[in-house]
Amino acid sequence: MGKISIIGLGPGSVDALTLGAINRINSGDKNFLRTEEHPTVKYFVDKDIPFETFDYLYDREKDFKAVYERIAAVLIDEAKKNGHINYYVPGNPLVAEKSVEILMESGEDIEIITGMSFIEPIIELVGRDPIGGLKIVDGETLTSLMVDINTDMIITQVYNERILSHAKIILSEIYGDEYHIYFIQSAGNKEEEKKVFIPIYELDRIYKTDSLTSLYVPKIEEKDKKVFDFQDLLGIMKLLRSENGCPWDMKQTHESIRQSIIEEAYEVVDAIDKGQIDGVVEELGDLLLQVVFHSQIGEEEGEFNIYQVTSSICNKLIYRHPHVFSKIDVENSDEVVYNWNVLKYAKRDIHSFTDKLKDIPKLPALMTSFKMQEKAREIGFDWDDIEGPLDKVAEEHGELLDAMEKYDYGHEEIEGELGDLLFAVVNLARFLKVNPELALNRTINKFVQRFEFMESKLEGGKTFEDMTLQEMEQLWNEAKLHKFH
Repeated sequence: MGKISIIGLGPGSVDALTLGAINRINSGDKNFLRTEEHPTVKYFVDKDIPFETFDYLYDREKDFKAVYERIAAVLIDEAKKNGHINYYVPGNPLVAEKSVEILMESGEDIEIITGMSFIEPIIELVGRDPIGGLKIVDGETLTSLMVDINTDMIITQVYNERILSHAKIILSEIYGDEYHIYFIQSAGNKEEEKKVFIPIYELDRIYKTDSLTSLYVPKIEEKDKKVFDFQDLLGIMKLLRSENGCPWDMKQTHESIRQSIIEEAYEVVDAIDKGQIDGVVEELGDLLLQVVFHSQIGEEEGEFNIYQVTSSICNKLIYRHPHVFSKIDVENSDEVVYNWNVLKYAKRDIHSFTDKLKDIPKLPALMTSFKMQEKAREIGFDWDDIEGPLDKVAEEHGELLDAMEKYDYGHEEIEGELGDLLFAVVNLARFLKVNPELALNRTINKFVQRFEFMESKLEGGKTFEDMTLQEMEQLWNEAKLHKFH
């Protein structure tokens, strides 16, 4: 088995070559360069040291993955034939070098001879200390999910106009067109390096990019904050709940703010129905705040934290989408829904009819009526006492009975009168200081509990489908004798 020495050529200047790199260059072993497009190649030329490059593969192979896999395969084969070979890469071999990663995972005899990466010269050029946080991403694979507005970021491998334009679009959508970043070329090569501080919208208008181009995106400073991310929201919520925070926020509990989740969810739906995109953005923020609020309370009480919340939903999504994550074939969306329900019931150990009833989410049905009546009360449009709503319920009940005599069931007049009756009942609940949503949910729970009692009385594998209506009514009346909450 041969040996492969992988040598870092540094960021650009010949002066940045390490002694170890120079020794390998002059070792007499066969030399391979990932690319000839690097300033230190001049050292090989001046010293008349032979080398081969893999530049030809970038045009021959279908993608970069194939290029790097092919480079690794050639080097392994050459090492077996020649005993010891040298492979040179720009910068540091362990920074942004996929071919090196493949070689290290191959099990071959690998030696790393370090070199200065492009990171240090860029940091020196922009004059920013990385102790405050520094994220390095590949421009070729850059997505909005990689961006962290609270940490400095270097975008490397910005070697053509396509990648530069792609980076510009992503950065502009997050930071805004006017946000200033550094456009950097040939960092570390004092004779050719360039640093320009420009607004994002100018990125692909003025400057040409090449293999030594990077972007440095400073974090958004607190004093300039107009854009915030999820971490900012967590920090604000933690502050509001702290001893230096807001007295109202500090005293809230899971129970005291639980109704807000329902209200905020409905406001999101209302904004969607009205086609108000700005409203959707605002209401989604309000809904997200409820998740963060409960998570902060959970963390303080030692119950759970936000990472458990996000891990729970991510694990659930992966588990319930085997056709995406496990490559299981499905024919259509109906099969996806069916598999979702099967997996959901299996995960929750749901088998009986009662279990399925319990699993139905308690979605608000009366909240809009309640809130509308509260708003009307604020302007004085309300009954003086409870006799008004009581009489109104009786009136609407009578009108419903009249409509039932005149029209077929399902007629829009019957639907309208039933709606009026429900609205009147909500009004009565408001005067009784009872939340109609909670009252109805209590009845739903009682309904499920009675069915659970009935199902517990079934024997010999009998199911509800095997029973007559009279038999089920007998069990129902027996269940009514029990006190459920």
